[in-house]
Order: sequence, then C-alpha cells, then structure tokens
Amino acid sequence: MAYAYKMTKTPVGLLKLVASDMGLAAILWENDDPRRVRLGPLVEVPDHPILLETEQQLGAYFAGRLKAFTVPLDFKGTAFQKSVWAALLTIPFGKTRSYGEIARQIGKPTAFRAVGAANGRNPISIIAPCHRVVGSTGALTGFAGGLEVKERLLGIESGISVEDDRP
Repeated sequence: MAYAYKMTKTPVGLLKLVASDMGLAAILWENDDPRRVRLGPLVEVPDHPILLETEQQLGAYFAGRLKAFTVPLDFKGTAFQKSVWAALLTIPFGKTRSYGEIARQIGKPTAFRAVGAANGRNPISIIAPCHRVVGSTGALTGFAGGLEVKERLLGIESGISVEDDRP
C-alpha cells in the first residue's frame, strides 16, 4: 500500500504530511531521520482530502484558533507504542506531562524510558502532542523537530506569538 503525502510550510518549518486511506499516518520534519518513522512507499497527492484537512487544521493551530485536532489518525506501531501515543492524545492543550506520568497512565509505572523511546518514534508530531512531554523536572527533553521547535509549540499553546522568522 502506498501512502499519500503533501509538503506544507508552517511557522516551524517544512512538514511532510502523510496519509493512508484510514487517516493521517505521519507528520515528518524537514530533516527527520528516515529511520524514526518507517512507512511504505510514498506518492505525492497534494489534493488528498485527509492531507488537505490536516493542513487546514495545522494552519488554524499555528494561528491560535485551534486547540483540538479532529483529523482521523492511522497510527502504525507496536501495541506499546500505540498505548503511549494514545496517552499523548489525552494531554490537554497547553499542559505538559512527564515520561513517568505517561508510564503510570498506561499502567507501566517503571517504563518511563520505554515511554521516552515510544514518544521519540511518535509518527504524528504536533497532533499527537509529544512536544507536551517533558522530563521529571519539567525540563525540555529530546524532540524530533528539535528543542527550539518544541519550545515554540509550547509557546503557541501558552499564547506566545510564533511569527515565522525563518528566511
């Protein structure tokens, strides 16, 4: 099965949106490690309805008009990864959770390192808000889009402007 993709410019850089027939399968960063999210063959389909809806919702999110995404999602991963990614979807807009809190939420209280690894492989960045997961001290930790982008996404959610200052 080939996945449809479309490129879109955002205040946090160029993103590759990827969809299956079931829903959004990935949001990939411009310089994403190709081993981080493994998908099948990709075919550019700029007018794919799920990709257009995702682009519209991301635009509203970056403009500060959207707090909850409604685009259908199609996660591909292990049962454990999917449980972590489902937990990400429960983190309220503008709030953060630690890796330990997510581990406890999914019933694996000692699995905070495994939660971190699953979080790092989250294929649907921004919408499944892995940027809302922080270290136990509240410190910003690893993020596929980079810590600067993580900080900018958290800034959007706290009402701090994120004007696109990229060249």
